[in-house]
Amino acid sequence: MQFDDVQIGGQLRVGTGVYRAIKEGWQRINGSAAIEGPVVLGDQEDFGNNEATLMVGKNSNKDVDCIMPRSALGVSGPKPTAIKTQGNMFITGDLFVTGSVDCLSTGRLEARHKVADKSPKLFDMKHPSPEMEGYRLAHACIEGPEVGVYYRGRLRNEKEIILPDYWKDLVHMNSISVQLQPIGAHQDIIVKRWDIEKIYLQSKSGIPIDCFYHVYAERKDVNGLIVEYEGETCEDHPDRKGDDPKYADTMNTRTL
Repeated sequence: MQFDDVQIGGQLRVGTGVYRAIKEGWQRINGSAAIEGPVVLGDQEDFGNNEATLMVGKNSNKDVDCIMPRSALGVSGPKPTAIKTQGNMFITGDLFVTGSVDCLSTGRLEARHKVADKSPKLFDMKHPSPEMEGYRLAHACIEGPEVGVYYRGRLRNEKEIILPDYWKDLVHMNSISVQLQPIGAHQDIIVKRWDIEKIYLQSKSGIPIDCFYHVYAERKDVNGLIVEYEGETCEDHPDRKGDDPKYADTMNTRTL
C-alpha cells in the first residue's frame, strides 16, 4: 500500500511485543509509537550493516521545500537533562561543548587524573631538531609550595626593573623576591627596595648595571595553596578549586 499522508491519533506499532513505557489498551498513550527495529532514518547509503536499533544518517530528501539541515539529529529537551543514556558512548570525531562538563570519571580518564596528581607534570612533543627525526622531547614543570609566577629578562645601563602593569592585580606585592646575575664583571648589585611597579637596584659606584634578573611573586587572584592536609586522596583537599572564601587570606610566601 502507498499513502500520501498518514495520521494516527492513537498508537503506531511496528513489530510485536508489549511496551510498558507507552502502556496498552485503554491506558495507552495517544500519539506514542513502538517500533521493534532496526530503524534507518536519512540517507540509505549511510549504513551498510545493521549497526544499531536506531540509525540516523544525513538528510536525503530532495523536495524543493526541504532545506538541508546541518545536523542529522537535533534534540531540544527540558533542563537539566535533554539526553539520558545508559551504557557507553563511542564518538568518532570531535565533541564540542558550550556549557560546563561535570564528570564522575572511573575509567581511563580517572586513571590519568590520578597519575597527573602524583607524578611530574609533563609535556611531550615531537623533537624540534630535524636531525632527531624519530625522537621526542619531554619536559616536566617546576613544582613548589605556592601558586607562583615569574618575570625575567636582562637589564642594561638602567637601575630599575619595570614590572608588568597587570602585576598589581595579579600578585601580592609582599611576596616579591628577586634574583640578580651580573654579566661581565662584579658589580655589587643590590635590591634597594621594591613596590608593585618597579624593582630599584644599586651597584658599585661608577659601574653600569648589566645583569640577568628573575622576579618571583605569588598570585593573589586565587587562594593560596594549602600545602599539607589530612586525607587519603586528592579529593580530600580542603580547597581543591582554590576559591573557598575560608582560605581567601592564605599566603605561602612573604618577603615583607
